[in-house]
Amino acid sequence: MSALEPPRIVNRFRGFLPVVVDVETGGINPATDALLEIAMVLLDYDAHGRLAPLATHSHHVQPFPGAVLNPEALAFNGIDPYHPFRAAIDEKEALQSLFRAVRQAVRDHGCTRAILVGHNPILDLGFLNAAVERNAIKRNPFHPFSSFDTASLAGLAFGQTVLARAVQCAGFAWDQDQAHSAIYDAERTAELFCAIVNEWDQKIGLRTQD
Repeated sequence: MSALEPPRIVNRFRGFLPVVVDVETGGINPATDALLEIAMVLLDYDAHGRLAPLATHSHHVQPFPGAVLNPEALAFNGIDPYHPFRAAIDEKEALQSLFRAVRQAVRDHGCTRAILVGHNPILDLGFLNAAVERNAIKRNPFHPFSSFDTASLAGLAFGQTVLARAVQCAGFAWDQDQAHSAIYDAERTAELFCAIVNEWDQKIGLRTQD
């Protein structure tokens, strides 16, 4: 790679395209509890060669038939699943819309597939995989079990594993009133992930595969 050429994301993550994902749900069991919000943030290198958030895609999601809605989970995230102004759409429609954007980004970057980036991503990936299976979606662009965990990365980089504290340690603002919205949490997680990658690359130099 020439010093004048910006990095290519396909070379930075072994052919994977990192996509930041956050979900808000009606509980913690992906098999039974409702998926209520999902947001995905696409990343790319900017003109200065720094990894940065590029675009956010999101949907409010209608609970699937028979989905569990745990009152404690709804009190935590503040979601009224049946509020008329949510503009929620069917779960399959939401995933297909988001996956189209991700698959296009994978093609544009010459990557092999997407890899989920999340803060404690076992929940996000679990709900994503459960929804894919429930709706018999054939073309899931995400790796089915691998992910990047910003809680672990932030623990290493800043000594913080709580998202709000890690984001602030990385130099970004945190608005508690907006927290637990899929869009807000995904965009803050994206900033955190990019900050850690950029700091690492600046310290050791960008390493890409041949």
